[in-house]
Amino acid sequence: MEFTGFPYLTAILLSCIVGLVVIILTPARQAARIKWVSAVFSGITLLLSIYLFFAYDKSRGGLQFVETCRWVKTPGITYFNAADGFNLPMLLLTGIVFFTGVLTMWELDKRVKEFFALYFLLVAGVFGLFMSMDLFFIFVWYDVSLFPMYLLIAVWGSTRKQYAAMKLTLYLLAGSALVLPAIVFLYAKSGLNTFDITVLMQPGTFTAAEQKFAFILLYIGFGILAAVWPLHTWSPVGHVAAPNGVSMLHAGVLMKIGAFGILRVGIFLCPEGWQYWAQLMAALAVIGIVYGVFVGLRQTDLKYVIGYSSVSHMGIVGLGLATVSVDGLNGAVFQMFAHGVMTALLFSAVGYIYDRTHTKTIAELGGLSHVMPVASSYFIIAAMAGMGIPCLASFWGELMVFIAAFKTYPFRGALAVCALVVSALFMLRVVQRTFYGPCKAQYAQLADVPFALGLPRIILLVVLVVFGLYPSLMLTMIETASIPFFNGLP
Repeated sequence: MEFTGFPYLTAILLSCIVGLVVIILTPARQAARIKWVSAVFSGITLLLSIYLFFAYDKSRGGLQFVETCRWVKTPGITYFNAADGFNLPMLLLTGIVFFTGVLTMWELDKRVKEFFALYFLLVAGVFGLFMSMDLFFIFVWYDVSLFPMYLLIAVWGSTRKQYAAMKLTLYLLAGSALVLPAIVFLYAKSGLNTFDITVLMQPGTFTAAEQKFAFILLYIGFGILAAVWPLHTWSPVGHVAAPNGVSMLHAGVLMKIGAFGILRVGIFLCPEGWQYWAQLMAALAVIGIVYGVFVGLRQTDLKYVIGYSSVSHMGIVGLGLATVSVDGLNGAVFQMFAHGVMTALLFSAVGYIYDRTHTKTIAELGGLSHVMPVASSYFIIAAMAGMGIPCLASFWGELMVFIAAFKTYPFRGALAVCALVVSALFMLRVVQRTFYGPCKAQYAQLADVPFALGLPRIILLVVLVVFGLYPSLMLTMIETASIPFFNGLP
C-alpha cells in the first residue's frame, strides 16, 4: 500500500461509507438524528473536496494525492486513486451537490433512514468512479452509483415513478453491458496484465482498429448516462419522477459520470478511436442540443423543462469533446461543473416551490415572485445561468466550447448557438409565466423560504457566481491536465 501523504481521496470514500453505516445503525424513529448525521458526513466530503481542489499544485500538474494498493495480483487489479485537473472539478461538484442535496431533503418525513442510506451509497459510487484510475474499479463504482437510483425513484418519487425508475434502470444497465466488454477487450488486447489506466494509455498499446472498436462501445455505453441523443429518453422522465434531492444528483452529478467516463476511459485509452468517431460525436451532440431546446418548448411541467434543458446542455459537453481540441476539452469539463451546479439549483428551487404549491404545472402557477421573492430568485438566477448570461459559471463553458466548435465544425457550431438563443427565449417565457404577472389567490398566503431551508440554494448560487466572476480558478486547474494530454497525443 502506498500513499503520497494523507489519503484524502480514501477519506472522502470513508466519509460516505462510515456515514452510511451510522445511518444504518441509527433507529428509524430517530429521523432528526439521521438527518444531522447525513449533514455532518456529507459536509465532511464537501470540506475534503474543497481542500483537494485548492491544495492541488497547479505548477507541477499531473497525478497528485496518489493512493495505490495491490488488490488482486493475478489479473492486475489495483486500488488506485489519484487527482488531476480533470477529476478535481468533478469531485468538488459532487461534494457540493451531495451536501446541498441532503439539506434540500431536510423536510423529508417518509422512510428517512432508508432514503439517506441509499443516498450515501449512490454518492460513494460517484466519488469512487471520479477518483479511480483502475478500469476494474471504475466499472465497479459505475454500477454502485446506478443501482440505488431505482429504489430512490420508485419509493420516494412521483409522476409515473415505477415506469421512470424501471426505464432509467434498464437504459443504464444497457450502457453498463457495453462498457464491460469494452474494458475486458482493452485488458485482453493490451497483454499487460493490468487495469491501470496510466499503463494502458501509453502510445502503441492498442492498434488503431482496436481503438476504433473499443471507443464506440465506450462512447455508447457511457453516452447513455450522459444523455447522448437518441439514447436520452430515460433522462427527462427520471428527472420528473425523482424526489428533489435525487433530481439534483441525477442531473448535477450522475449525467457527468457518463461524460467523464468517455473522457477518462474512452479518450485516454483510445485517442485514435476518438479522432475517428469525432464527426459522429459532433453530429449527435448538435442534434441533442437542438432537440432538447425544441422539445423543451412544448413542456408544461417545470421539471420536464429542466430535464430537456439538461439534455441540451449535455449536448454542449458532447460537442466540446468532439472538437478534439484543448479549448473544446477545457470547455466541456468546465461546462460539466457549471451545468451540475446550475441544474442542482434549479431542482432545489423547484422542490421548495412544489412543496408549498403542490404543483409543477406552469399554467397553474404565476406571480410567485410577489409572495416568494427569495425562493423565486433562486430559480430565476439559475435559469439565467442556463441562458449563458455572463458573470455566471455556465457562460465560460459554453463560450469555450462554441469557440472550439466554430473552428472545427463551423456549421454545426452556428446551429448550436442558434438553438441556445431559442433556449434562452423559452426559459424567459417559463420565468415570466411562473414568477410574474398576477398572483393566484390560492398562493397569496404562501411563506417565503427561511434562511435555514434556503441555505442549500445560497451555497449553489454563490458557487455559480464565484466561478462566473473568477473562471480562472477552474480553467487553470483543467489546463494542467488538458494541455499535457494533447501534447502527448500521437
